[in-house]
Amino acid sequence: MTTTDISTTGSDARLIRAIGVRSATLLVITNVIGSAIFLTPGTMAAALPSEPLLLLAWVAGGVIALCGGLTYAEMGAMYPRSGGLYVFLEHAYGPLVAFLFGWACMLVILTGGVATVAVGFATYFSYFVPSLSTTREVVAVPMPWGAWSISAGQLLAAISILALGAVNYTGVKSGNRLQATLTVVKIAALAALPIVALALHPVTPSFTPIVPPIARPAAAFGVVMIAVMWAYEGWYYLPFCAGEIEDPRRNVPIALLVGIAALIVIYVSVNTAYMLALPLEEIRGVERIAEKALTALVGTGGARIVAATVVVSTLGCNAAVVIAMSRACYAMASDGLFFKAAAAVHPKYRTPHIAIVMTCVWSALLTLTGTYEQLFTWVTFASVAFGVLGGLAIFRLRRREPDADRPYRTWGYPVVPALFVAGLGVLVVNTVVEKPTESLIGVGLVALGLPAYAYWRGVRRVRY
Repeated sequence: MTTTDISTTGSDARLIRAIGVRSATLLVITNVIGSAIFLTPGTMAAALPSEPLLLLAWVAGGVIALCGGLTYAEMGAMYPRSGGLYVFLEHAYGPLVAFLFGWACMLVILTGGVATVAVGFATYFSYFVPSLSTTREVVAVPMPWGAWSISAGQLLAAISILALGAVNYTGVKSGNRLQATLTVVKIAALAALPIVALALHPVTPSFTPIVPPIARPAAAFGVVMIAVMWAYEGWYYLPFCAGEIEDPRRNVPIALLVGIAALIVIYVSVNTAYMLALPLEEIRGVERIAEKALTALVGTGGARIVAATVVVSTLGCNAAVVIAMSRACYAMASDGLFFKAAAAVHPKYRTPHIAIVMTCVWSALLTLTGTYEQLFTWVTFASVAFGVLGGLAIFRLRRREPDADRPYRTWGYPVVPALFVAGLGVLVVNTVVEKPTESLIGVGLVALGLPAYAYWRGVRRVRY
């Protein structure tokens, strides 16, 4: 590796810029497509039994993500160092807000996202090995609030995270090759589903009535959007590893925009395929909706195909997110706001190896704490709340640093960032109203960062 492949920006100087624009675009896609598209549509249909509104929700989620991508692309080009939204928040609001976001990432947003996807991986892997099911309890630990049950599937999920961490430990290139290969495979499999559905379409979707005869349809749409935004969760992870992307000022914006546009097409197409394969009544409440849909199209062999696709998809997603979450940890440690060891770079593999170990071990432990739905609600609330601050950051930075170098300027400013902030803001309010317990847990986890920040600030003053 020549010296031109190495970042020379601060703490990133020891990292290798080994991710090109094609791999960066695949990172955006694979960061997002994990288990949600295969597991959440049935739950969404139960809450909102309207095919046109369900498709509208997927488009709306994609538009919010696209507005966010356009917004974050400007800041990612301005600050092309590892850390992503953590770096943006630090420049816009100072170290406390940035630390609380990084803290939330370490506790639940990134690590919890990996744990959730890993549980989805185990759910479908058990199709091939039933003894490893998430419903097969292997141990029950007595706790003051009741028995803490751990399933075989949860243990499998934890092991899968540790294995991916080991791959990334040995080099960014090996981790990047793994996620790129898995991404190509899962995109091909997802593309096949709408093609088969269009060719066979045993069901004709019903698009009336648009508003279903249920109580509080607007609130139901908001609940559905929680699942949609979880499905899009991860589009903003790319800037976390900007310190390892070739020419990040150019490639980060391109990868974000192309990747998010591709995600909208994929999600709308796949959900249309479900509706062409099954009537809405048979979609409502079904957990393994992709399996049921493909079985209706091609017979019993379809379930095996879908299970294999989800296994590949979830592994590919987590292979990418492991890169993002470890770099967030590395960025915080480099700023003196986390354990000093997490800022270490392996002398041979040139990876933040301690940060990888820390984040993967914690994420593996999170797989043992809750159900798939509980985990993704915690993740989505905390992520969206900080996303609002991230969207507002561009307005603050435009005022505070009007003459700063901006290799890319957000298209449609200020309307596009305003749409992003408004969309996420409405979702935050709706989540608090409809999911108060999960929202309170999310706020509590973030608040735990306040004493931790005071501690690390004190450590940094002593250290420096």
